[in-house]
Amino acid sequence: MNFTQQQVSEILDQIASGQNGYQQILKYSVEAIMRAERHEFNEKQGDSSNGYRFRSVLGHGGKLELMVPRSRHHNFYPMILALIKDQESESRNLAYELYSSGLTGEQIGGIFEQVYGQHYSKASVSNMMQTAREDVFQWLDRGLERHYPILYIDATYWYTRRDESVSNEAYYSILAVKEDGTREVIALVNHPTEGSTNWKDAFEALKKRGLQKVSLVVCDGLTGIENVIAAVFPESDVQLCTVHLARNIQAKVKPVDKQLIATDLKEVLNPERENDNPTRGYERFVAFIGKWITKYPSLKSYLEPRNRLYFTYLGYNVQIRRMIYTTNWIERLNRNYKRTLRMRSSMPSPESVLFLLGSVAMKRKEYNFPIYQLSFEPKLFPNFGMEKK
Repeated sequence: MNFTQQQVSEILDQIASGQNGYQQILKYSVEAIMRAERHEFNEKQGDSSNGYRFRSVLGHGGKLELMVPRSRHHNFYPMILALIKDQESESRNLAYELYSSGLTGEQIGGIFEQVYGQHYSKASVSNMMQTAREDVFQWLDRGLERHYPILYIDATYWYTRRDESVSNEAYYSILAVKEDGTREVIALVNHPTEGSTNWKDAFEALKKRGLQKVSLVVCDGLTGIENVIAAVFPESDVQLCTVHLARNIQAKVKPVDKQLIATDLKEVLNPERENDNPTRGYERFVAFIGKWITKYPSLKSYLEPRNRLYFTYLGYNVQIRRMIYTTNWIERLNRNYKRTLRMRSSMPSPESVLFLLGSVAMKRKEYNFPIYQLSFEPKLFPNFGMEKK
């Protein structure tokens, strides 16, 4: 049948005015292009037509059910499907970006319904992110460098379903500083609770991935953590977080003394003294405890030998001490984790939590910039100009 331009316009207007009219026009147009392409393909390749197969794709404002032409020898693939495939890839990437930014699968399904006019269940959204999930877990299991000057370690907690019950489980995170001064998250591990034995397992896993030497580990005051670090990385120094130290001491004193004790501790922990060292710092700390121990006898516990580890940073160059005397960097990372997780009351599995945390870690673009100034002395990295104890 041959139609005039006027007749074609009237037919298109009639279709467009109906329900999902523009979707129908798009469908007919794409199918017509594919049929024309198959006709040309058959003439050039000496092939013949062999019916159609059905393919569901996302279209503007909805979902299209296309009849895709086939050739008898199955060699024909419409070029326009490559463009549609790119669109599907973009949709999967969008779902991943929304999910890793904190939206739930149900919320993403609602957004896709508004954009594409098609309802997407939580299972459908989860399937769309399968490739991203594989990429994240492959990244978490990647090979590591042989030496990292600094590791920051800490655990964060999130409600996770396991064996039909929900509990607040620990997720161990390790942030590394590389020899070029840039940073990267090198491990995310789940254990139901935090303990030094679990940290040993996490460190041993790092060695299996290629890590051989660590110069300094910065961590909180978890009991026994220094022994675990010494067992796995015997050449490493340990820095316990001074913010945790100050916070714990403040919790043992009356409100009326808090400000004065904070001032005293600030002077004890001052990282700016050029010629300072760990021994002098610990001696100041012992004097500080002696000043307050009569009023607060519970402070006696801070005279234990392991508390020297709060002053390791004073053996390093003054220009990097503020970078290493607290766990602030990894605690900031933990806050970013929770910002993504907080829209969910609980997670369906430990793997789902690790997927989200890994997604957050991979996107930390600021980690690609060195943490030290180019004017720093070359000896700072990787040896830091440290005074050995």
